[in-house]
Order: sequence, then structure tokens, then C-alpha cells
Amino acid sequence: MDLNVDHLVYAVPDLEEGRDAIERLLGVRPAVGGRHPHLGSQNALLSLGPDVYLEVVAPDPGLPRPPRGVVFNMDGINRSYLSTWALRCEAIDDVAAQAASRGFEVGPLLHGSRERPDGTMLTWRLSDPYLMAFDGIVPFLIGWGDSPHPARSAPAAGKLMTLEARHPDAGGAAAALAALGVDLPVRTGPAPSLSARIQRVDDSVVTLQ
Repeated sequence: MDLNVDHLVYAVPDLEEGRDAIERLLGVRPAVGGRHPHLGSQNALLSLGPDVYLEVVAPDPGLPRPPRGVVFNMDGINRSYLSTWALRCEAIDDVAAQAASRGFEVGPLLHGSRERPDGTMLTWRLSDPYLMAFDGIVPFLIGWGDSPHPARSAPAAGKLMTLEARHPDAGGAAAALAALGVDLPVRTGPAPSLSARIQRVDDSVVTLQ
């Protein structure tokens, strides 16, 4: 793959049940990551390569609901699915400006942070994660700066092989992706969907969608 995938976002109603489901699929249990008070969410992580990871993310019932709701359209979530993905780009300002010049606005660039269980504070910059352009088919942008990439400390669960997308407006989604410089083919389908093929550590290949 050459998509600069930073991470996949697997949205679940309940974090522990999501960790159980991913452990059954990939054979490795996601490690608890942390909480995002400004987003209303919590997560657990698995590494899918040296700079790619899987984020299992759920609403955090112990946090107040943010003004914009729980991130990734997780207000009232009742199913688990691959909801969106993040595009890794350290020159995030340049990528955002390039996209805007091509007709696609990524929204305001923000600062994010969370504390790992070991007390390490991670910080990053990202585009608006609430945008969910084309129902999450088009990624948000993220850059880690000097923070250690989460894939380096998360349990290794294999390797991301391919990412595929479907959307009723395949042409519109493809145009937005092209504005970001992303060559991800989008097929026309009755509903938006992402599908990732992952090679497990035992070399078997599974599909997450």
C-alpha cells in the first residue's frame, strides 16, 4: 500500500466488547490507549506496521458529551464498523491548502492530545475529525510532530494490506480524495463502506469492515 494511511478508525458502541471482537478477528488484544475529553471518546490500539495502527474507538460514558457530540458520528452508535481513516501528513498546512485550491475544504486545523496509561502525553495536529467527508470515506489529516507514533508502542497484530471504499456518490468521493493527493479507488455501492484486508502475524489474511 502507498496511501500514507496513519490509522484506521473502527467505531464500536462499547470499548471492551470492541476489544473482544478485534481480538477474535486478529488474534491479538488491543491495548488501552486513553481518553479524549474534548471528543467524548476512548480508544484501544493495535499496530498494523511500523507507522500504521488500528484504533478501536468508542463513546466514553464517563465523559461529558462535547458540544458537537461524540466524534466520528458515535452518538447513539449501535453497531461496530470501519468508520473512517486518517491520512498521515506532517506538512498538514500544505496538504490542507492544496486541497482547498482543488475545491475540497478539510475544515480548521486543530491540536489534539491524550495521556497514555504510562503517563506519556501524546500531542498531534489534525483536521476536523467531525467532518466525516463522504461518510468517512475521505480521511481526516493528522501529523504527530515530535510525539512518538502510536504504532511503535501498540501490540503488533499484523500488516495492513489493502484498503477499499464504496459510496453511492463514488465520483464525488474520488474527487475529494484526489484533492488530497490520495489515490484510493472508490466503487459505486448502495451504502458507504470501507474494507481493509489485514495479514495477521500468523500470515492468514482477514477482512475488517
